[in-house]
Amino acid sequence: MAIVAPDLGIDLGTSNTLVHVRKKGIQLNEPTLLIVAGNQRRTIKAIGQDALQLVGRTTGGDVAVRPLQDGMVKDFELTEAILRYFIRKAIGVSNLLKPRIYITVPSRVSPVEKRVIREAASSAGARRTAIHLIDKPFASAFGSGLPVFAPEGSMVVDVGGGTTEVAVISLGGIVVARSIPMAGITMDSVIVDFIKHDHNMLIGDRMAEDIKIDWGSALPVKEERKVVVRGRDLITGLPQTVEISSLRIYEALHGPCLKILDTIREVLDKTPPELCGDILRKGIYLVGGGAQLYGLDRFLASELNLPVTLARDPMLCAAAGVGHMSNNADLLPKLTRSNFMRDETD
Repeated sequence: MAIVAPDLGIDLGTSNTLVHVRKKGIQLNEPTLLIVAGNQRRTIKAIGQDALQLVGRTTGGDVAVRPLQDGMVKDFELTEAILRYFIRKAIGVSNLLKPRIYITVPSRVSPVEKRVIREAASSAGARRTAIHLIDKPFASAFGSGLPVFAPEGSMVVDVGGGTTEVAVISLGGIVVARSIPMAGITMDSVIVDFIKHDHNMLIGDRMAEDIKIDWGSALPVKEERKVVVRGRDLITGLPQTVEISSLRIYEALHGPCLKILDTIREVLDKTPPELCGDILRKGIYLVGGGAQLYGLDRFLASELNLPVTLARDPMLCAAAGVGHMSNNADLLPKLTRSNFMRDETD
């Protein structure tokens, strides 16, 4: 006799995918990444954490691929493969009935893109009639403990890997939202670019991310420091070591920070006056992996003259939000009526 599979909440991100299993909590947190053979069959060599360990170490034409770009599906087959990997790893491959799944999507997702994500999830093993697509900023707000169903406004800024989403939420729905294809991966890219420009040296994405985490800042550098970076000389092709300035890292990251700031201002400008008072009182909530850039909360607070609170576990908020939904079946009718809920009839 088949056993009903537990409901799953999946935060499907450009950089990382997190899976919440009903009544168990967040069980998986791995890169949204595959190593694919450079042949016509596109054989998958590794997925998730295993793939990350092989980045920069592959041979024979194998390439690292992220199947999502700016939060959207850019490769259907590989998105299906990575969803299947996470679903099977979360619930196993026994004779369980297919699970109900809640999946986060960018707030700007189109009907066509919704169908693509739904088809990929269904092909990967989800129950076709129980695939719910949920706006990521709502899931993040819900997961961070904001009163999303209350008659008051809450503003959340979700800085992910591929996108930054800014939304004002009230009465179980999104009142106004903006999404830009600029987030953590963009920050890594500007670090790669300035080192290439200044030093004629190419570094890998993982090195750029490490520099961002260890030395990146949204605030002006008080004391300039030198950072040793290793890469490949673009002229000689040989390994090279250079010193870069922490001030130069700040300057490179300032552009992405300003874009986030401009998007917040745009959303505030479109927010109804009645809800602006709530935001003035409560401030802005900062979530997402990219929100952990040093000083980003203080930079935004200073520029906007508003309180900005960084969530305790900013990277886990969206997964926690869809997890709350999977844990509380009585919320489903209420969720389906809300304008953030993308049900299977869309």
